[in-house]
Amino acid sequence: MSIDGYIDDSTETRLLLSNTADFDRVDAVRAEHDAILVGADTIRRDNPRLLVRSDQRRRQRIEAGRSASPIKVTLTRTGNLAPDAQFFTAGDAPKLVYTASHVVTGLARALGDVATVIDAGEPPTIECLLADLADRGVQRLMVEGGSQTHTQFLAAGLADELHLAVAPFPIGDSRAPRFLADAAYPFTSDRRMRLIGVEPIGDVALLRYQLSNNE
Repeated sequence: MSIDGYIDDSTETRLLLSNTADFDRVDAVRAEHDAILVGADTIRRDNPRLLVRSDQRRRQRIEAGRSASPIKVTLTRTGNLAPDAQFFTAGDAPKLVYTASHVVTGLARALGDVATVIDAGEPPTIECLLADLADRGVQRLMVEGGSQTHTQFLAAGLADELHLAVAPFPIGDSRAPRFLADAAYPFTSDRRMRLIGVEPIGDVALLRYQLSNNE
């Protein structure tokens, strides 16, 4: 996020907040996980590929009997997703789309064979999503964004660890998306996140927080 708490600006062009070294760190974290999740708005706004970029890391995953990149996961209430988005077209890993019960049939028809569409309840919940992922053997899930998705996981207390990379400049535009939206969070001045790491990565500061009792 920017130093004033935003994860993008308000223009149509994606803003790169991080630097090359931190992008490589994120790639290494991706390679360690079974699945990676972004919200549907992030797919529409940023059109991410969500692939492991390093050839070596992809080879290591394949040698371990895994797909070259993690399973891709998204959660949508409306089903407003285009089948030609890079989320669906890039890479060979499975793509899982969790959505509201009344949207499942229409969305499955719209996406065809590019993804598996899964009923996540009415309204869809991340608890239902996580239970289904666990049934599919996913043990480590990386949540990359965006703002509403971060908010849902942190407000529900369903994240074990937070990696927060802080860019050394402000956005200064209240129209831009923030890292977190308004919510009732379980963390307060009396129940603080536990800081477990601070690391400079070029001009970016990486803060790591433990959020659960899991070590």
